[in-house]
Amino acid sequence: MKKLLTAGLLFLINHALIAQVPAGWHGKKCAVALTYDDALQVHLDKVIPVLDSLGLKGTFYLSGNFPGVRARLNDWKKAAAHGHELGNHTLFHPCTSQKPGRSWVNPTYDLSKYTVPRIVDEIRMTNTLLAAIDGKTQRTFAYPCGDTKIGDVDYFAQVKNDFVAARGVTTEMRRASEINLADVGAYGMNGESGEEMIALVKKAMETNSVLVFLFHGVGGEHNLNVALPEHNKLVRFLKQHEKEVWIAPFIDVAQSVNQTNAKPNKSGR
Repeated sequence: MKKLLTAGLLFLINHALIAQVPAGWHGKKCAVALTYDDALQVHLDKVIPVLDSLGLKGTFYLSGNFPGVRARLNDWKKAAAHGHELGNHTLFHPCTSQKPGRSWVNPTYDLSKYTVPRIVDEIRMTNTLLAAIDGKTQRTFAYPCGDTKIGDVDYFAQVKNDFVAARGVTTEMRRASEINLADVGAYGMNGESGEEMIALVKKAMETNSVLVFLFHGVGGEHNLNVALPEHNKLVRFLKQHEKEVWIAPFIDVAQSVNQTNAKPNKSGR
């Protein structure tokens, strides 16, 4: 009798734990998206070969006027054909100069001097460019420098219907029910060790959260940089824990969050 009671208790505990895991995450504990900004050539030469060797897919945010796009169009096309997401990072990567430490902003592409119609046109032109590369119509967006407004105007609101979601730069991980798909938080990486990045994944697993990594340089080419061996420790850990972690392009994670949040709860609300 004691064995039966113990077995029954274990069944109820396991069932309760399974019920807590979002169905949209394929029954796994958390969702992780690996995102890479600015169309750097190290993404093509160093990151994508590692991801491909492990069967993992990343999201690469391209600004159409950047050298890494103009010089490597065919390589980005191949990356998309292998299942990596190409996201919209605007045409000229405009950032506002009206924040501390922004003296480097090119006056020609100072977001604070933009009009809303100008940024809307440039974002939509970038969607056209990306569609010519990968043939896709569904897309996600990443705010250059994390700047979301021109003056007091939320410019993404003007193009929100053109996108599945937008990735921001707020350092946070949240459960699906808490996520604002117009500004999804992300952990920007700069000098972190593999162990520090793995600790974030473990926290996401414990809290059933969505964790978005934001990389620039990986092994060089940007002043915001993570050493390639440290990056590779992270992705190898993710591969080793695929049974517990859903690793997917940002667009897939966002679509899953949207579907999960669209479902009525048990009270019918």
